[in-house]
Amino acid sequence: MTVRIGLCSTAHHHAHSYADSLSDLPDAELVGVTEVGDRVADARAAADDYGVDYRDPDDLFADVDGVVVCSTNADHLAWVERAADAGVDILCEKPLAPTVAEARAIADTCREAGVNAGVAMPLRFSQPVRNAKTAMEDGLLGDLRFLSGTNRGQMPGGWFVDEEASGGGAVMDHSVHIVDVVRWLTGEDVDEVYAETGTKFHDIGVEDVNFLSMTLTDGTEFVLDGSWSKPDEWDFWGDATLRLVGSEGVVSVDCFGQKLKQTSDDADPAIQSVYWGSNPDEGLVRDFVDAVREDRPPMKTVADAVNDVAVVEAAYESAERTEAVAVEHR
Repeated sequence: MTVRIGLCSTAHHHAHSYADSLSDLPDAELVGVTEVGDRVADARAAADDYGVDYRDPDDLFADVDGVVVCSTNADHLAWVERAADAGVDILCEKPLAPTVAEARAIADTCREAGVNAGVAMPLRFSQPVRNAKTAMEDGLLGDLRFLSGTNRGQMPGGWFVDEEASGGGAVMDHSVHIVDVVRWLTGEDVDEVYAETGTKFHDIGVEDVNFLSMTLTDGTEFVLDGSWSKPDEWDFWGDATLRLVGSEGVVSVDCFGQKLKQTSDDADPAIQSVYWGSNPDEGLVRDFVDAVREDRPPMKTVADAVNDVAVVEAAYESAERTEAVAVEHR
């Protein structure tokens, strides 16, 4: 069985990686790309780049088994509602939604429609993260005492810095990756968060700096820097790291540490880092295609992702109130 997949919007830059990953799978086919509103021209251009047709939404939904939603954060709910109404399975870009209310609406919509729906959390498929998962399951760390993570990157610009389209800045964009990894590795939720945010590096209307100090439901402390703090001229886009400190050992995770430094007299840029490790997006897309074929939920479900959005919402509330805020889980 060839699983037929469509792309709903290419507003998010991850759409290009997902399209490449789909094209590499012998048992999947990227059927087409669709869009609405003022980004149709961009979607048509992307479809040409991918070598597929641009399709009207209803036409695409009638011809696919599943869709990947790569729209602005604010448009996730509308795309999921259309896909669920058409009865097709869904992989939605992260974060699931800008607010907990919308995230819950997405989860409820998919449950009531009986479609399998997941969220794009590719770091679950990063080999260093999976090595840490094995170490945790084997008890090599003893009792977990502390976690420290980073997901620092370059400021993406575009709709990511338009609060109406994105829902926020670096907290909205970057926090959920490492929060999800920690929840997956530990089996715990974030119980409380204290957040410091600011706009320090760029002339934009949303925060580009954030530092979250959190407590898990078992009392373990967890800190995270998810800032857009890498310069535009940096030799690599950013990082995704996690350090787990236990009573019996320490595990350090660097999801994109497998890279070489390349220098050249005539290249632009003259210095760049070339990543040679495995691509987590490939594992993410492979899992979604398998989930569609096997009629099962993807590894990261929309219901689970509501709790990630709850952490983000609590972080913004904490930054506004300048005090720790309890996270309300679904």
